[in-house]
Amino acid sequence: MSEPILIQGGMGAAVSNWRLARAVSTQGHLGVVSGTALDCVLARRLQAGDPGGHMRRALEHFPLRQIADDILSRYYIPDGKEDDQPFLAIPMYKLKADQSLLQLTIAANFVEVYLAKEGHDGIVGINYLEKIQLPTLPSLYGAMLAGVDYVLMGAGIPRAIPGILDKFSKHEAVSMKLNVEGATTEDDFEMVFDPQLINPQHQGSLKRPKFLAIVSSSVLAATMAKKSSGRVDGFVIENPTAGGHNAPPRGVLTIDEKGEPVYGPRDEVDLEAVKKLGLPFWLAGCFADPKKLQEARDQGASGIQVGTVFAFCRESGIEAELKESIVKKAVAGKVTVFTDPLASPTGFPFKVVELEGSYSEQDVCENRSRVCDLGYLRSAYKKEDGSLGLRCPGEPVDVYLKKGGKIEDTVGRKCLCNGLVANIGLPQIRKNGYVEKTLLTSGNDLQRIACFVKDGETSYGAADVINYLVGPAHQECTTNGAAGRTV
Repeated sequence: MSEPILIQGGMGAAVSNWRLARAVSTQGHLGVVSGTALDCVLARRLQAGDPGGHMRRALEHFPLRQIADDILSRYYIPDGKEDDQPFLAIPMYKLKADQSLLQLTIAANFVEVYLAKEGHDGIVGINYLEKIQLPTLPSLYGAMLAGVDYVLMGAGIPRAIPGILDKFSKHEAVSMKLNVEGATTEDDFEMVFDPQLINPQHQGSLKRPKFLAIVSSSVLAATMAKKSSGRVDGFVIENPTAGGHNAPPRGVLTIDEKGEPVYGPRDEVDLEAVKKLGLPFWLAGCFADPKKLQEARDQGASGIQVGTVFAFCRESGIEAELKESIVKKAVAGKVTVFTDPLASPTGFPFKVVELEGSYSEQDVCENRSRVCDLGYLRSAYKKEDGSLGLRCPGEPVDVYLKKGGKIEDTVGRKCLCNGLVANIGLPQIRKNGYVEKTLLTSGNDLQRIACFVKDGETSYGAADVINYLVGPAHQECTTNGAAGRTV
């Protein structure tokens, strides 16, 4: 398998969905699905009536028939739920998760990868956040059951993942230490997952996917290459202009006049040091330009990872009207992205698209009653009695404080989990009728999507992006408001 030149970013909760990954993969590049919150996404798609029947079609190929039937029985509503009715909640993860949740997670990851790979022989990857640890093991196993070709992971130091992939290829039991605040070396907080308990009748081995670590420094790349539990197959080197979560600036945090964290020379990656590791790498963060692709190749990279311009194309999972509104703003030169140092419960800077009526606006956030009912970004902590607790700075403040959290950690926090699921048209509806609002993220080059929109149109396709980046005739692209077009 030759290394891909283009990697499509694994963005949001099902923004990088199976349709987008498939569109990129069938063009000969690495299409990537997001592995974030797929258990929730599958359950809600089924409750929405499974338009097109894609979820059910994929579940027909899931190797564990009884589990697929149980999921359909619990979540599938043939004509879809009523618009004013809430989605049925799924359990939140804990150290020892409910069996039904493990099964839903495995099936959901299988479904997304299966559909992305269906009907062609292109390569497909799946992207996870190391920060979201509790669903990781069943998620990986489900993706591997579908034959995923690459696993990409960032937002942490995922040294344990390569060895876990090795063991899962043989259906062996695995364990992974949980990052727990307040834990000591004497504590033993770890997640355990045994595929035999889910899939006792398995036959043969599974393909071991390639593993790419998403990193923001040569030091972290070296750590992954030399100290991981198994083979690391390469790196995505992500700079702070990329969308979603960014690594915090090195050294003392400085905030500029706009309220954004300041990055400097210490945050630049030493590519010469990365090259000495002898592994393929791709550059990410505002590289959606054929000239930038050539620069990356000249610096020794195998290619680039591109996110934002794929995130707003027709095939992405962002709800259609929301996507169209952003495209129109980009064409008019009126889109802005703010690197918010407070929004994410993780404490990492998080890029937010400023959009009226969304959680990017402070008054919209203040009118929302805090609730944590998805819980993917909760942090683990050691309780006074030595047991494991889970808390989130975005949950109700009094609840967070009772769990030993600090009041200052709650200031400015937003519910990324509910906002990201709302982005794809699956918002939760509260008992009082409140509908969760969106919270879009994007890289700094959001304005660039105007390049791909033809006059009189309000959308573009993944193929337009690919043709621009690697097509035979590169055309100049400018983004000067309404004049911004591929010309």
